[in-house]
Amino acid sequence: MKKISVTALGELLVDFTQDGTLSKQGNPMFEANPGGAPCNVLAMLQKLGRSTAFIGKVGNDFLGKALIDCVREAGINTDNILTDGTTPTTLAFVHTAPDGDRSFSFYRNPGADMTLRPDDINFDLIENSEIFHFGTLSMTDSSVEASTKAAVEAAKSFGAIISFDPNLRLRLWKNAETAKEKIKYGLSRCDILKISDDEIAFITGFDDIDKGVDIIRKEYDIPLICATMGKKGSKAYYKDLSVYRETFLDVNTVETTGAGDTFMACVLDAVLENGIEGFDKSRLYDMLTFANAASSIITTRRGALKVMPEKAEILSFLSERI
Repeated sequence: MKKISVTALGELLVDFTQDGTLSKQGNPMFEANPGGAPCNVLAMLQKLGRSTAFIGKVGNDFLGKALIDCVREAGINTDNILTDGTTPTTLAFVHTAPDGDRSFSFYRNPGADMTLRPDDINFDLIENSEIFHFGTLSMTDSSVEASTKAAVEAAKSFGAIISFDPNLRLRLWKNAETAKEKIKYGLSRCDILKISDDEIAFITGFDDIDKGVDIIRKEYDIPLICATMGKKGSKAYYKDLSVYRETFLDVNTVETTGAGDTFMACVLDAVLENGIEGFDKSRLYDMLTFANAASSIITTRRGALKVMPEKAEILSFLSERI
């Protein structure tokens, strides 16, 4: 039996989020929220009762040490979070629009997460994992790209289910074609894909979700694809099934950071519960319902990793709306 439900590799960083207030001098105030998409996913999985482990690197600075402490407090295995003595912890400043949508300014040239080397990886964690999860931000530099691919290929050889979220951040890429190339690698290796409507358009050239996913499915043999469409809801594609679920809009939304990661975690939880071959239309609909609800809750909070909703909270949320 595998001892770890999900192991993820990638970026662990600090999201500086504007908290809506000004200092006495009239300057905007920012809150330092721990973040990074792969670790956000693990934090939500911990709330759902799953065991998780993270592989990554932070700077040997006070922010990096605080991140490791935070990840450990979340219950995530930190045995393979390393520190780099010469490169600082990666930072991201989150700019939030009035509707809660956001954009990012990264301070990562380089950042410590980019310095992960293949020989830094504890492959025992991957061998003992049911699912291995990754994204593209761990492929923006040659060293961490080699590490990511080594981990993915090892996970494949160990029989793990491979989960992939492109989590496209174009500003971190030298050019769009390189970003597409790395996303296509992820598509070629994964069993579970979580992809946004913008990313579908970027990869396929189609704004129509069904057309875009059809193109992806014809080229890549991905058993389960989940497409997120923000306020328009989400869709799941599995074998000959296509299931849609509307979103749960919340008037208390403050920002959408972590919504996709929360959704991703709920999808992985459903796969752990049902098996990759165990879905029917009803189970897909229930998966999307739960994932959409959890994502809605996280949009009412600043940050993600430290404020993921409890399972009971999500169920209570649904009981009031269904």
